[in-house]
Formats: sequence, C-alpha cells, structure tokens
Amino acid sequence: MIVADRKPLQEILEMIKDFNKILIIGCKGCVTVCNVGGSKEVGILASSLKIARKKEGRPLEIDEKTLERQCDPEYVDQIKDIVNDYDAIISMACGVGPQFLSERYPDSRFFPAVNTTFFGGALQHGIWEERCAGCGTCVIHYFEGMCPIARCAKSLLNGPCGGSAGGKCEISKDVDCIWDLIVKKKMEQGRLDDLLEFRPAKDWTTSRDGGPRKSVREELVQ
Repeated sequence: MIVADRKPLQEILEMIKDFNKILIIGCKGCVTVCNVGGSKEVGILASSLKIARKKEGRPLEIDEKTLERQCDPEYVDQIKDIVNDYDAIISMACGVGPQFLSERYPDSRFFPAVNTTFFGGALQHGIWEERCAGCGTCVIHYFEGMCPIARCAKSLLNGPCGGSAGGKCEISKDVDCIWDLIVKKKMEQGRLDDLLEFRPAKDWTTSRDGGPRKSVREELVQ
C-alpha cells in the first residue's frame, strides 16, 4: 500500500491563495485506507479551507468529488465535463494522482494536498510502517521474507553493520535492526548457514536509478 500524510493546512492555503473556486478530488485507493485522502478527508479539508478563508474575509467556494482511482485514465476522465468550472483543483491522492490529472487536463491548475511517504502496511490501527522500496528485483527470499533495502537505514544486503546494538539500529532506539531480526529468524529455523552462501550481486537495473520505469503487459494492451 502507498502510505501518505496530508500536508499542513497552511501550506495548502498558500497554494490556493490566488484562487476562489476550488474542486477537491479524493481517491478511493491507498489514501483512503490510510485515512488521508478518502471522501471523509476531502470533506474535512474542504471545511477547514472554507473556515480559514472566511476568517481572512475572502470566502472560498469549494466542491468535492472522490474518484475510484486517480492513477487510471478511465476514472480521471470522469471530471472532464466539470474541470474547467474551477480556478484550481486539489488532489488528495498520492503523488501519481495530480500528475495524471495535470497530464489529462493541461489547461487547469492542480495542487497536491498530501505527501507520499512509502510503501508499507498497518502495524495496528492508525500506524503504518515502510516495508518495500520498490527497487524492482525482489530478493527477500534470501532474508526470511524481510527487506533489508527498505528496512535497514543503510540498505545493507550483507549486514548487520557495526552500529547496531541490542537489536536496535544506531539511528534510534525505537528502530529495530532488520539484520538482527533476519539472523534470529534463521537461527530459530536452523538455517544460519544460509548467510554463508555466495550469491550474485543484486540486479539494480530495474531500480529507480535508470529513470522512470514502465511495466508493459502485452496481453492487456489494446
């Protein structure tokens, strides 16, 4: 799941300071799951913006809409008949959303209301933690299903480093050393010798270093 956090209200107000008629668009995807950009959050942001602008003596007209997804052209097209009715549009999707909207409607102004943070999962209600760096060639089967790239502060594939102590990372006593967890799990399963096996270098050609990536499923392309 893509995890995001809403931007501070003051930052959003600054973005739209020159506009008077706004459309806020939410997304029913990941940002709804992490309680950041669903229809409820769209309504909260709309109310907050209206109140703030009213206090300034500059009333703001806002409409609300929540799309199934903002990363899919068929759903982005659902606002084609209304997009020109607004001075600006605020997207409450991950960073993909405002880009898809901007590309589809080049004559309109779009602003992001959230900060995209990481790929992760829920530890408990209201708490999410990073689990994947999206590096393109997954090798977590070597590490007991745990990712040292995303979960090690140094992204070490041959840890632990000398900075870990007591099962914690040197960056914070609140951060588990993922290599400590990997080693312990291998010991529990009697497979610690796995770490002595020589493995070829990870293939990084599929990572972000090669520029924007694209996935093509020929059987789905029309």
